[in-house]
Amino acid sequence: MRIAAALVVNAAGLGAQALARSIAGMPADKIPPLHLAKGNYFVLSGRCPFSRLIYPMPTPGGLGVHLTLDLAGQAKFGPDVEWVNAIDYAVDPQRATSFYAAIRTYWPDLPDGALQPGYAGVRPKIERPGGSTTDFLIQTEKDHGVAGLINLFGIESPGMTASLAIADWLAQRV
Repeated sequence: MRIAAALVVNAAGLGAQALARSIAGMPADKIPPLHLAKGNYFVLSGRCPFSRLIYPMPTPGGLGVHLTLDLAGQAKFGPDVEWVNAIDYAVDPQRATSFYAAIRTYWPDLPDGALQPGYAGVRPKIERPGGSTTDFLIQTEKDHGVAGLINLFGIESPGMTASLAIADWLAQRV
């Protein structure tokens, strides 16, 4: 299928690299690699002793296993960072071992058996640990040479935090 457009904003998340490869004239060497960082969450069975969010020190590729509370007060711990080669949203119950260790650095009395597999998400990273610290990448014609194309690569947590600023930036160019 062929579509002609004066302006294309590629904000396809996990599919941004694949979409960029399908755009006529897009140089392959300007498309950053896609690294999949799966983030698993575990939920606390029982009452949570905390009424506020807890963020430990960040880990390579993520913010560390932190505590969030949903609107009903249910405690969720995560995400961790699991580098994967394919999109998979299943939570491996065996990962609970590392969650207990991480959580007990700020809640030593976490009872055994209190964590249940919750859910997972997959983040589109453009760098792996040990690489640069680039969180996300915005490309325009001056970067890749394709008129009317703006690519947004690696938009995950930092990109979501900056989403209103990115939207303002895009609106000024559209």
